[in-house]
Amino acid sequence: MRPVRLPRRWLVASLAILLAAVLLGLTVGPAGLPLRGVLTEIVGLVPGVHLDGGLDDRQAAVLWQLRAPRVVLGLVVGAMLALAGAGYQGVFRNPLADPYLLGVAAGAGLGATFAIVSGGNRVLVPLAAFAGGVLGVAATYALGRGVGGRSTNSLILAGVAVAAFLTAVQTFVNQRNVDSLREVYGWILGRLLTAGWDEVLTVLPYIAVSAAVLLAHRRLLDVLSVGPDEAGTLGVPAARVRLVVVLAATLGTAAAVSVSGLIGFVGIVVPHIVRMLAGSSYRIVLPLAAALGATFLVVADLVARTVVSPGELPVGVVTAFVGAPFFTLVLRSARRTW
Repeated sequence: MRPVRLPRRWLVASLAILLAAVLLGLTVGPAGLPLRGVLTEIVGLVPGVHLDGGLDDRQAAVLWQLRAPRVVLGLVVGAMLALAGAGYQGVFRNPLADPYLLGVAAGAGLGATFAIVSGGNRVLVPLAAFAGGVLGVAATYALGRGVGGRSTNSLILAGVAVAAFLTAVQTFVNQRNVDSLREVYGWILGRLLTAGWDEVLTVLPYIAVSAAVLLAHRRLLDVLSVGPDEAGTLGVPAARVRLVVVLAATLGTAAAVSVSGLIGFVGIVVPHIVRMLAGSSYRIVLPLAAALGATFLVVADLVARTVVSPGELPVGVVTAFVGAPFFTLVLRSARRTW
């Protein structure tokens, strides 16, 4: 296949937008922080650079204990959801595929629900959500292989069936524990609440490995786009590539939603924006999707915590406000853009 490289202008533009979003996320909020002071604090972290602190003790505590962990969590979750969405769309050759396609959301939601109604703490709920997401996908894969072999259509249908069953169980549990409904639905709607750096450090290894695997397969996803039979004639083991990409995207998604809740539309909106602006090659789509997905979620979280200040919206509500109209546009233009 003809070599395709990431255009430098798109790389520079995406990194510039990402940097602007990070600075906004760090400085804007109920306790506003001066931009110059934040920049001084960040530059002071560079080895060999010694600068006087640009913030007082209270401002520094807000920056490093509250804002920075939340912004970094938004970066890694947004990048992972966008990467997973692009990976699923490439594997299933379906422009509407998203990271929750194979029962990840339903499994994670059920796991988190069990943990919450059992009085789980900030450690137990993410672990239960992660385990539920992985088990949901395992059930989908086992059911899909049992009824349809390695067909992508059978996996999608199995995912629908498993998600419906797990959602029904979750609804039953909620009805039996109405006192916990508010907390459960708060998690389901998505949020980027942190208590320091623990959440970031917990999910970062899983997301880093998943993202590395997906990026390493970007050329093979280009080959798969011509069809599994044609890919086989080019020497690409389509079934193995499909399995590796699905597993990597699923592992990363399960890790992300375990700490953020169910944040929808990132995996659909961002890859499509990249395709419309920069082309459809996955050697371009995947890295740009990671950068723009991180930017999108940081900005969405900024809106969520400022638009009704001193209150706060679930970030999943903000992404839905943006994603639902975009999803309608995708439905109308999918034939032209895919």
